[in-house]
Amino acid sequence: FTDQTLRLIVHTSIGGNRVRIRVSNEFGAVPLRIGAARIGVRASGSDVAPGTDRVLTFSGRSSIVIPPGAPVLSDPVELNVAALSDLAVSLYLPGTVDATTIHNTGLQTNYVSLPGDFTASATLPVQRTITAWPFLTEVDIDSAGPSIVTLGDSITDGTRSTVDTNNRWPDWLARRLQTVRDPVLGINGRLGVVNRGISGNRLLSDSPNTLAGRSIQERFDRDVLATAGVRYMTLLIGINDIGNSSATNPVTADDLIAGYRQVIARAHAKGIAIFGATLTPFEGAGYYSPEKEVVRQAVNNWIRSSDEFDGVIDFDGATR
Repeated sequence: FTDQTLRLIVHTSIGGNRVRIRVSNEFGAVPLRIGAARIGVRASGSDVAPGTDRVLTFSGRSSIVIPPGAPVLSDPVELNVAALSDLAVSLYLPGTVDATTIHNTGLQTNYVSLPGDFTASATLPVQRTITAWPFLTEVDIDSAGPSIVTLGDSITDGTRSTVDTNNRWPDWLARRLQTVRDPVLGINGRLGVVNRGISGNRLLSDSPNTLAGRSIQERFDRDVLATAGVRYMTLLIGINDIGNSSATNPVTADDLIAGYRQVIARAHAKGIAIFGATLTPFEGAGYYSPEKEVVRQAVNNWIRSSDEFDGVIDFDGATR
């Protein structure tokens, strides 16, 4: 991007009256300058609804330089946000900027302006659209309720669901939770859902495709523990470890179980309940083999029977 404004559309789970964003240069090798930032309720397309536009500041400043490897949080602003609504986050990028920190499978139309700072423009002069989220890694809505992080790979990320429909399974979970009233869990339609799925992601190792993100074991602190209000999480991961396993050094069920146990221990150390999810069928995928299916079945048997997770969601049973 060269002297352009990004307008990034984000769908909320819960509502509230204060909001802040997290912007990241965690994979950048050079400083990232945010020249200006604003947030508002999206009307349609790239348009911001009248009366909802708010200036975002960072440590009280209207612009900020983010060091390589670091994220920043904006200061919270007052904004009435409805549950299951769309927000428009505008970031002005002066100079020339490489999108080194990016969520590739956004499945959401986002907008890149003609040259200039158009963060305050209700209607963006659009040069092109993209379906990824550069630099923006989180939107936090103030709420008294807890949040649940859905941690996983492409199935959680929403791969192959239709763009602009919010049709990922965590979106369906967020909609369902708006109707749940559970006094035991303290849930009253106020459980935030944070999607931390990355397509191609693995539990034990990094993919050679850098867009697939760091392994769960590496990104757990950043993507789970650093999430505001996190009290619950789901873990649906491992099929890419199995599928990409080499014949000379195959990933075993015991390897994956050891990895799951590490995630469970790290979640429990912070008081987070963790729900294990069985791995869905993958026959027909390019990396399938009968030998790898044996590993998947062994992993699923352990998830169901070990009683080491706080609960189990049987994705395999629901889909096969």
